[in-house]
Formats: sequence, C-alpha cells, structure tokens
Amino acid sequence: MSHSFEGFDLIGDVHGCARSLELLLVKMGYSRKAGIYQHPRRQVIFLGDIVDRGPRIREALHIVRDMVDAGHAQIVMGNHEFNYLSYLTPGRPGSGMEYLRTHNRRHLRILNETLEQFANHPQDQNDFLGWIMEMPLFVEQDQFRVVHACWSKDHIDDFVQRQGGNCLDDDYLHRSAHYGTREWETMDRLLRGTHLKMPNGEVMVSKDGYKRRFFRTKFWAQQPQRYIDVVFQPDPLPEHVARMTLTEQDQCDLLHYPLEDPLLFIGHYWCDGEPQPVAPNVACLDYSAVKYGKLVAYRLDQENRIDPTKFIWVDVLKELQEEV
Repeated sequence: MSHSFEGFDLIGDVHGCARSLELLLVKMGYSRKAGIYQHPRRQVIFLGDIVDRGPRIREALHIVRDMVDAGHAQIVMGNHEFNYLSYLTPGRPGSGMEYLRTHNRRHLRILNETLEQFANHPQDQNDFLGWIMEMPLFVEQDQFRVVHACWSKDHIDDFVQRQGGNCLDDDYLHRSAHYGTREWETMDRLLRGTHLKMPNGEVMVSKDGYKRRFFRTKFWAQQPQRYIDVVFQPDPLPEHVARMTLTEQDQCDLLHYPLEDPLLFIGHYWCDGEPQPVAPNVACLDYSAVKYGKLVAYRLDQENRIDPTKFIWVDVLKELQEEV
C-alpha cells in the first residue's frame, strides 16, 4: 500500500486510551470523515496493544479497525491482543487445555478491563477476536520494519517459510500455546521481546508487584559488556546486578539488530521521559500512555535514520488535567 501514501505515522501502544488516540490523530492532521479518521496523504501503522488496562478499549478498537478496514491504517499484533485471543480460545480435545491461555488470577488481572468492557457486547467481542486472528505479526518494506517487541530475523524467516506470509492460522495458534515449541518461542520473541535470566537465581519484584526471574533486554545493543548495558524495562536492576559482567552464555543468548539494517519501529517496553531514538535505526514508541505517560507517534517520510525531531505525542496526564 506504500505507493498510495507520501508517509507513514507509526503509533505506539494505545491500551484503551481512545480519547488520547483521537487527540493524537487530530494533532497529526487526520480528520473524521464518514466516521473514520483519515489523512489525504498519509497512513497510520499501529504497533499493537490496543486492548487492556485503559478506560475505552472497545472505542479504541473500533477507531483502529475502522481505519484499517478503510485502508487508512495498518496494524501488527501486540502481545495483549495475542493473550486476549488465547484466553478466549478453547483448547482442542485431547490437548489437556481448557483454553489456550490459562484462566488464572494473574492472567485475569491483566485482561480484566477488556473482558469487563465486552461483557455486555458478546457479538462485538467475537467480531474483534476474529479480526485479531487476521492481524499480521510484522510488516517489512525496503525502508522500514514494524513488529511489536523484537525483530528476530531467524524466527521471522522461519515463520514466513512455514506460513507463507506474516499471519497466523488456527493450527499455528494452537501449537503456540505449548511451551517449548518453535511456535511458542516465535510468538514469545516477536511479541514479548528478548530476556535474560537474573544471575545467581536472584528474584526482583517489579513495580506492579510481580516477582520476576528474568528481565527485558535490548536486542540492538552494540558490544554490551555488563547487565546495565542491555536492560530495557521500567524497573531498574539491583545495583550489584547491573554492574556484573555478562557471561559467555548471556552473550550467546542476546540478539543484535545491525546498524545497517532498515529502520525498525517497536512498542511494548513502557518507556518514559521525552521520546527519542533507542538506536540510530530503532525507535520504541511505547511511552506508557495508559499510566498517564505519553501516546507517541513517529512521522516517517524518506529518512533512513531515526530523526529525533519527528516524534509527536499527546501528554495523557496533561490532557486529563485540562479536561477537569
């Protein structure tokens, strides 16, 4: 579809912040015509995670799907869409699974707002689950790439060879529910990113109260030496861990996105502060909108390096305060 547009506007994790999404679209020159946001010369690419946590999840989904269906946007699947789909997909007979994602307290806590907001709209929910199933996992063009959390060439090449494209089918979805399969590993890598295990069996407690034995890592770090060189998450590592040297196994487990590769746009990582490139050719656009941070976009034209001046955003907390 790229030939029809002069540029692309890539938008990070919305998480049900429909009002902020509308403000951001208007700020970028999109207007609502026949109920659909559109721009005469540009197209949006959403980086996934439209669902969960926020106050207007159904509304956000309708805005995004209407844009996609009308050709004014594209979208890649986020881990929250994948989790939502898996949570409500029954396991097959003999699989030992009632649902593809276990209905436990932790999973319910994450999905609760989405499930509640669809509780009285079962047909709407079924329609959106079908739409999520059709979402591509990644987008690749000559100039740029888009994936929710991590561009792993090995997993993407394998996926394309198996699936013949960038979308799931029902068999792949069911296989991905089984820990340790290639399908599970691919979905985990593309939608949740890369991780390293905490050294010496240590456990850290995150700000949201979860005990974690792994931490999220940069897959674009160039020649990292210590744990602090690769950590990429809101919760800092304990200081003594951050100073430790990466082991030989750690170095083998890390991915490296080459500087000469195309521009890459990701979400997922709960950044804060003022949006800026995380590498010369990598931009993360998740700035914690649903936690009163920023809903961020990047306005892509013909550049082959991330331009720090081309981030644009809505400050969610400021907008809420002004509404009051």
